[in-house]
Amino acid sequence: MKDLGCAMRRALCDAANARLARSLIKLHRYPPAGCEVHTSWLTYNDRFMTAYVYVSLKKSVLDPQGKTIQGALNKMGYKGLESVRQGKYFEIKLDAGISRDEAQTEVERIAREVLTNPVIEEFRFSLAE
Repeated sequence: MKDLGCAMRRALCDAANARLARSLIKLHRYPPAGCEVHTSWLTYNDRFMTAYVYVSLKKSVLDPQGKTIQGALNKMGYKGLESVRQGKYFEIKLDAGISRDEAQTEVERIAREVLTNPVIEEFRFSLAE
């Protein structure tokens, strides 16, 4: 198999699927002669922490979109619906170099300051490795 050139490795690094890029680089015995080592290609391990953040309207806030969805579901023949409330869902990949406590603090801050409007919305989140 031909060795990948430095430019190709850099392009793989910039690709959306960094895990695939790291695997290809390992297969080809990086770096080729004359190329510098790009530390952005590597992580200490392939394990990332993922935060799952759920944002919804507070119970005291009317949810017209949820009501519309509920009405549509009733018209379509779905039974047993008491109520429908809509919300937002976020998946956030966290760097492997951050501790679980730091991740929890950071995700809570992101959710409170960026992902929600604290006047009308509330959030909950969980972390998984």
